[in-house]
Amino acid sequence: MSNVTVLIAGAGPVGLALAVELTRWGVPCRIVEKAAAATPYSKALVVWPRTLEHFATAGCAAEFLDAGRPITRAEIRAGTRRIARIDFTGIETPYPYALFVPQSETERLLEEYLGRLGVTVERRIELTGFTPGPDSVVATLRRADGGAEHVAADYLIGCDGAHSAVRHGLGMEFSGVSEQGVWMLGDLQLRGPGAGDELGLYWHRRGVLAIFPMKAGRVRIIAELGPANAAPKEATLELIQTILDQRGPGGLTAHDPVWLSLFHINERKVADYRRGRVFLAGDAAHIHSPAGGQGMNTGIQDSVNLAWKLALVSRGHARPVLLATYSPERSAVGAMVLRNATNLTRIATIRNPLLQALRNAAAWLLMKLPPVRRGFATAMTELNIAYPQSALSRGGGGKLKPGSRAPDAAFLDAGGEIAQLFDAFHRTGFTLLEIGGATKTAGAKAGGAGNAADNPPARFGDLVKTIALGPAQDIAGELAQRYGSGLYLIRPDGYIGLAAPAGDFRAAEKYLAAWLKA
Repeated sequence: MSNVTVLIAGAGPVGLALAVELTRWGVPCRIVEKAAAATPYSKALVVWPRTLEHFATAGCAAEFLDAGRPITRAEIRAGTRRIARIDFTGIETPYPYALFVPQSETERLLEEYLGRLGVTVERRIELTGFTPGPDSVVATLRRADGGAEHVAADYLIGCDGAHSAVRHGLGMEFSGVSEQGVWMLGDLQLRGPGAGDELGLYWHRRGVLAIFPMKAGRVRIIAELGPANAAPKEATLELIQTILDQRGPGGLTAHDPVWLSLFHINERKVADYRRGRVFLAGDAAHIHSPAGGQGMNTGIQDSVNLAWKLALVSRGHARPVLLATYSPERSAVGAMVLRNATNLTRIATIRNPLLQALRNAAAWLLMKLPPVRRGFATAMTELNIAYPQSALSRGGGGKLKPGSRAPDAAFLDAGGEIAQLFDAFHRTGFTLLEIGGATKTAGAKAGGAGNAADNPPARFGDLVKTIALGPAQDIAGELAQRYGSGLYLIRPDGYIGLAAPAGDFRAAEKYLAAWLKA
C-alpha cells in the first residue's frame, strides 16, 4: 500500500488548481483522472479577475493572459434597445476585464504548470472506492490494465465533477432541481458588425440569447429553446442562424461550427463540503445555471480556500480546527452563486409580455445608477466574495471589514521603489499589514522583542510577514483610500482575517495563536 498526504480525484480545472496550490505549498499530493486526456471542449469559458488574482499568487497568471482574450464590457439589449452596458475597467484589480479562455486551454495551462512544479496527472486511473478512518483514508484505484492499487491518504479531495464518485461514496445528497427547459450551445465563427467585441446578452420575447467572445473571431452562442416538448431535438448551424436573426443585433452570420450541443440546466448543491478527512470541491459540491459564468471560477476558488488550510495543518503549522472553516466559508459562497445564477436565469427567461416590459423598464432605470452598475460588475467578477460570518473573521471598526478581500494598492517600499501590495503579500503565510502606525519594519518579516504588545508577533516565524507603511509611502492616496489607518492580518488566500487599530499587535498575537502552532 502506498501513502500520500493528499489524494485528488479528478483533473479538471478544480483538481488541477488544487494540485498546483498544494505543490507550491510543499504538500505531497497525487492527482488521478479516469479520462485518458483533457477535455477537447471549451465548456467553461471565462476566467474572472478574482481567479486571475489567485493565479498570480500561484505564479501562472501570465500564461492565461497570453492564451485568453480580455473583454472589458458586457451589454444587455432587448431588441434594438440597450438596457445596460457594464464596464469592467473601473474595478479595483490588476485585471479589470473578463478573460475568455476555453476550458480546454485552462486545463492545458494548469496541467503544464503543475508539471513544471514536478507533479504529473495520473490518467486512466479511476477511484473505485474508499474507506475513511480517523487517521487516514484508504482509497482503491483501478488502473487502465484492470489492476488495483490501494492508497492510504491523509486527506481525499473529490474534484470529480457533477457525477462525483467521492460524493456518492460519502452518500451525500445532491439537493436541487433539473430545469425542464432546453438550451442550445454553439462554438463557431461569427462575422458582421461588432461580432464578438463584447459580451452580449439579448432579451427577446421568444427567449434569451447570449454571445460570448473568444479568440480569432470565434464566439460561443447560448440560447434558450423553450420547454422540452416543444424544443428542437438537434442543435444545428441553421437553427443558430435563425435565432441570431430573430434575437440578435442584426447583420451577424454564423459559420464554421466546432461544437454544437443541447443541454439542460441543473441546480444542485451538497449541504456540507466535508466529512472527516474527505472534502468536496467544484462541481462535486455545487452545479448551477451557466448565467454569469461563475461555475469553474467558484470551484477553483474552493481549491484555493482549501489548499492553504490543508497545507498548514498537514505540515504541523496549524491546529486541525482550521479545516473546519472550509465548508462553512465555501458553502455560503456556493449558495450565493447558485442563488444569483438562478435569479439571473429566471429574469432572462421571463415569457409573459407584460412582465418582460416591466423587467426591461426596471433594469434600464436601475442600470442607469452608477452604484448598481458597480455592484453588478463586482458580483460578476467575483471581487465581492467575502467571509464576514466565518470563524476566521475577527475584529472590526476599520475601513475594511474582516472577511473581505484585501485590495491591491501602490506604495513606496523601504528602498523608495514603487511596489504593489499584491506583490508584497506573503505567498505561503499570513501578512500583517499596518498602515498609519509607528512600526518601522516596512517589507520585513515579523520581528520585534518577543511578544510585547507594541511589537509584531515574532514566535510564528516565517508564517507571518509584517509590512508597516506610513503616510510618506502612500502613492496617490491609494492606501488611505482603500484601507485607511489600521492593522490588518491578511490570510494566505488574500482575505482579511483580523481588522484592528494600528499598533494593536496584541490582537494579532491572539488571533494567530488561535489557529497556528508556534
